[in-house]
Amino acid sequence: MDRYEEIRAEIEANPRRWLVTGVAGFIGSHLLETLLGLGQDVVGLDNFATGYRRNLEDVVRGVPDGKNRFHFVEGDIRDSDTCLSVSQDVDTVLHQAALGSVPRSILDPALCHAVNVDGTFNMLIAAKEAGVRRFVYASSSAVYGDSPHLPKREDVIGTAVSPYGLSKEIGELNAEMITAVYGLETVGLRYFNVFGPRQDPRSAYAAVIPQWIRHLLRGEKCVVNGDGETSRDFCPVEHVVQANILAARGAIEGPGQIYNVGLGGQTTLNQLYRLLRDGLATDRPELAGLEPDYRAFREGDIRHSLADTTKIRTALGYEPRIPFAKGIERTLAWYAERSGLLEAEMRSVA
Repeated sequence: MDRYEEIRAEIEANPRRWLVTGVAGFIGSHLLETLLGLGQDVVGLDNFATGYRRNLEDVVRGVPDGKNRFHFVEGDIRDSDTCLSVSQDVDTVLHQAALGSVPRSILDPALCHAVNVDGTFNMLIAAKEAGVRRFVYASSSAVYGDSPHLPKREDVIGTAVSPYGLSKEIGELNAEMITAVYGLETVGLRYFNVFGPRQDPRSAYAAVIPQWIRHLLRGEKCVVNGDGETSRDFCPVEHVVQANILAARGAIEGPGQIYNVGLGGQTTLNQLYRLLRDGLATDRPELAGLEPDYRAFREGDIRHSLADTTKIRTALGYEPRIPFAKGIERTLAWYAERSGLLEAEMRSVA
């Protein structure tokens, strides 16, 4: 039995009360699903700025007795009273609530700061006041900014190139300060490019994988920003769930630790596009040979990203189990099965 399975067994044998912020979102709903499946009591907080009620309904419907062990609060992390209220009698916080997207942060830096910096600070203070045992929070590979070093190692970061990247860096610094001054155990997880089922393909700021899948399912051209040789470390969401569970219950190296969460591999946008197109073309032969629309590079984007996962593997026993291609295959199947529902929701919102 590996470390992840050992901790899952320990969690299942000793149920606790968890708080997941951003619970109706992509990653938050996967964390909720895992925790309910392990017999835990979960408090979930979300304001539906980027999350969806259907994500919560999908999770609760698929977990026996899940509804009885899940308490949902509709609220905003920018409200300190709400943060304190939901943190009461909680053992562990998994803080996922944020406004993602580099382009969105450039268009509205004030909102980015209010949610990602002030909101995270509110949650840290609330957790400290409520006596939470450990606070695990979502950071981002965006904190590496303009650092040219590959692979990205936790102790070498550059200068922020977007308000989003800076907001995540400030979140890390605030967590470090709260740990040093007040003793709250904090663990930061720098997510690289996470993908999988339930990732929203409909927003103007959608991540590249769900956005491209949606366009291809509609027979539309996908937009590539730049020459397509920009590369990313794409990570299936199951590995992010594993990292959160390990960080929540594992023996950390010391206070205020930060770990990369990725696959430790590079995929260019051109490679990604061909994999998505060819995967869908099996059942949709009209997609074969469809080429993307190449446009200018996007402001704030970094050229290459690759996670060094040595630290989290060594310290926490993190072990990615799903290869990139297999993760894409699963993701394509999920979106293809639900494409009609997603389009119907799009029309109803419009």
